[in-house]
Amino acid sequence: MAQRYRPGRHSPLVYAQAHSETGATGMVSTAGIVGIALVALGMVLTPGPNMVYLVSRSVTQGRRAGLISLLGVAAGFAVYLGAAVAGIATVFVLVPALYTAVKLAGAAYLLWLAWQAMRPGGQSPFTPTPLPPDPARRLFAMGLVTNLLNPKIAILYVSLLPQFIDPARGNVAGQSLLLGLTQIAVALTVNALIVLTAGGIAGFLSRRPLWLRAQRMVMGTVLAALAVRIAADRSRAAVATG
Repeated sequence: MAQRYRPGRHSPLVYAQAHSETGATGMVSTAGIVGIALVALGMVLTPGPNMVYLVSRSVTQGRRAGLISLLGVAAGFAVYLGAAVAGIATVFVLVPALYTAVKLAGAAYLLWLAWQAMRPGGQSPFTPTPLPPDPARRLFAMGLVTNLLNPKIAILYVSLLPQFIDPARGNVAGQSLLLGLTQIAVALTVNALIVLTAGGIAGFLSRRPLWLRAQRMVMGTVLAALAVRIAADRSRAAVATG
C-alpha cells in the first residue's frame, strides 16, 4: 500500500512525488495561497539586499534604472522557483543536519538585519547609498546577482514555502509552482511600487526623522519575530512517497 507523509502543520520541506487516493490534482488550497501571499508580503516589506539595491538604484539613477534592475531580480526569483519545482530541497531530507544548519544560519541573518534596523544610528533602506550610473546590461545583472545571493529569499524557498505544501493533494511540484508564482507576483508588485515611489518616500522620511525611526522599528520587529519563528521550529525535513 502506498504511504505518504501527513504533517500536522505542514512540516517544512515536504518534497517528493505524492498522490492521494482520491486522485488529487496538486491544486493548492485557498488557505495555502493566502498564507504564502501574506508571508511574501511580509518578507518583501522588510529591508534586505533587494530593497536596498532597488531603492538606491532608483533614487540615484531614476525609475527606468530601478525597473531594469527589478527585471534582474525577477530572473533570480525564476531560478529559485525552478529549483523548488525540481525538488532540489530533497537534499535536506537526506541530510537533516544541513537543513538545521540552513535554518539557524537564516535565523541568525534575519536577527542581524533586525539589529541593523533597530540599533542606535541604524539606517533605513530609504536612506540609500549613492551608486555610479550603470548601463542596462549591468543593471539587470546586478539585480539578478543581488537576488540570487539574498539569504532572505533562500530562507523563503527552503524553510517557508514548503510549509504550505500538502502532499495529500498530490503533485508536489505543481503545488510548488503555484505557490512560487504567487510569491513572485506579490514580490514584483510591491518592489515595482517601491521603485516608482522610492524618491518620494526617501524625501518624505528624510524630512520626518520620527517617521523614519518608526519605520525602522517596525521593520526590525518583524524581522526579529520571523527569525525567532524559524529558529524555534523543531520540525524536520520530511518526504512523502507514493
